Amino acid sequence: MRLMQHKREAFWFYRFLSIFYDKYVNPLFWTRWMRDQALQLAQLNNPNLEVIDVGSGTGFTTQGIVRKLSTDRITCVDQSPHQLAKAKKKKDLKGCTFQLGDAENIPFPTDHFDRYVSAGSIEYWPNPQQGIYEAYRVIKPGGIALLIGPLEPQKGVQKFMANTWMLFPKEEEYRKWYKKAGFTDIEIKYVRPHWHKGANEYGIAIAGVKPVAGLSPNAASGSSNISETEEPMTFIRTLQLIGRLFIGSLAGFFFIPLALLAYLWYAATGQQNLPEEYREKLNTHQIAAIILIVALLIWGIVA
Repeated sequence: MRLMQHKREAFWFYRFLSIFYDKYVNPLFWTRWMRDQALQLAQLNNPNLEVIDVGSGTGFTTQGIVRKLSTDRITCVDQSPHQLAKAKKKKDLKGCTFQLGDAENIPFPTDHFDRYVSAGSIEYWPNPQQGIYEAYRVIKPGGIALLIGPLEPQKGVQKFMANTWMLFPKEEEYRKWYKKAGFTDIEIKYVRPHWHKGANEYGIAIAGVKPVAGLSPNAASGSSNISETEEPMTFIRTLQLIGRLFIGSLAGFFFIPLALLAYLWYAATGQQNLPEEYREKLNTHQIAAIILIVALLIWGIVA
C-alpha cells in the first residue's frame, strides 16, 4: 500500500495540506478547465438532479457543479473535517449539505442520488473497487457515476515518486473497476493542465450508467466488499504513521515545485487555445514559492 493510500495517513496529511490546498494544489494539478471539461460526462443538464460529491475536499469540484445546479441539490462527503471546514466558508457553496464520511462506506441509502461525482479522491482509497461499488450503490437506476483521477506516470522519477506517494491507477484498472461494478455505457475523457506537455496522458474522467436498482452485482455476492478496518494505535503503529506521513508528505510536496516550474515555463505560450476565463495565472503564494525555490537553488550553487 502506498504511503498515503491509507485513511489515517490521508487524514493527517490533509490536516496540514488543507491550509495550502486552494493556494498551491488546485491551481496547478486540477484546474478550472480540467474540472469543467470532466464534469461534462456527468450530464448535469437537469436542475432537479440530486448530486453527491464524494471526497469533495475544499469544494473546488463542487464549485463546478454549482455552476449547473443549485446548492440545495448537492451533498458533499469527505473524511477530512479540515477540508470540509474550508469548503463551508466558500460563499458559492452556502446551501450545500456537508457530511463527514468514507468513500468506501458512504453514509447514505441505496438508490438515493441521481449523480455521483468524485475527483482526486481515489488516490487515497485502500480498496478502489469497494469505493466504486459504493458509487454504484448510492445512485438511482439510470444515474451516472463520474470518477476523476490521475493516471500512472510512464517512466522516470515521476513514476517512482507517484507510486511511493499514493495510488496512480492505469487506465485499464479504471475500466476494470467500472465494469466489475456493473456500470454500462462507460465513457472516458482525458484531462491535463496546460503545462503538462508530455506524450502520455495525465488524468482521466470515467463515467458509467447504473442499469438496475440495488447494489452492484459483485458487491451483493460479497466479493471484494471489504473496507479498511480501524487499526489499534499501538506504539509501533504510531511510529509507523509518523514515518509514513513524513516520507509521504515529502513525496507529495516534491510535485509542487516541479509543477510550478513547468507552469512558469509554459505560462506565456501554453494557454492561447483556452477561453480567457480559464487562463490560469500565478497567485502570490505560488510566486513566493518560486522565489524560495530559486533562492535555495542559488544558495546551493554558491555554497
